[in-house]
Amino acid sequence: MAVSTSRRGVMTLFSHPDCPESHRTRLVLADKELIADMVEVNPANPPEDFLDLSPTGTLPTLVDRDLVLTQARVIMEYLDERFPHPPLMPIDPVSRARVRSALYRIEKDWYPLLPEIAEGGKGATKARKALREGLLSIMPIFSASQFVMSEEFSLADATLAPILWRLPVYGIDFSAQPQTQPLLDYMARIFKRASFRQSLSDLELEMRPEMRAEMRQDARDARK
Repeated sequence: MAVSTSRRGVMTLFSHPDCPESHRTRLVLADKELIADMVEVNPANPPEDFLDLSPTGTLPTLVDRDLVLTQARVIMEYLDERFPHPPLMPIDPVSRARVRSALYRIEKDWYPLLPEIAEGGKGATKARKALREGLLSIMPIFSASQFVMSEEFSLADATLAPILWRLPVYGIDFSAQPQTQPLLDYMARIFKRASFRQSLSDLELEMRPEMRAEMRQDARDARK
């Protein structure tokens, strides 16, 4: 899909339809109920107007008037600061530091594992084990509060949610383990949020067919 670069009154997000980095930026846009043109980009065949804006082809890329931003974390923080309601970081310094620490760990320890798991190469088994053990290690966090280190949805949740949504694709299943119930409850809370459902691309919906069916039924019920 081509987008005119002269349309600077509306934000444009160039996004990969099944990339966790793109997904978390779409989730922030949806949570803040922001209007933006969503352009799905195939990295193997990117449109010329996208490459004019982002010569390296980095996804996601956000265009807001004359500002072009790449890297998911930069985009998310920009959106949270420019559009502060609802805030996606706690206001008080102590809570903010805790959420930032959790966000840093998710980005540093887990996001680098995702391409390796998805590609299914020699390192996939080791990466899958590391992700699984990492999630198990923070199980108390999911019991302590409604969201990650907070009672309010934050950038840490927006960053963790795309990983959790993809667990079936990654071959990780916690459903048969009673000790993981806090995580399963957390996932249910996240996946029921309207903003999360709005953030999903068609490809991402295919990752959880049972949720896709539930969402369609909810939509039918809402029209009655």
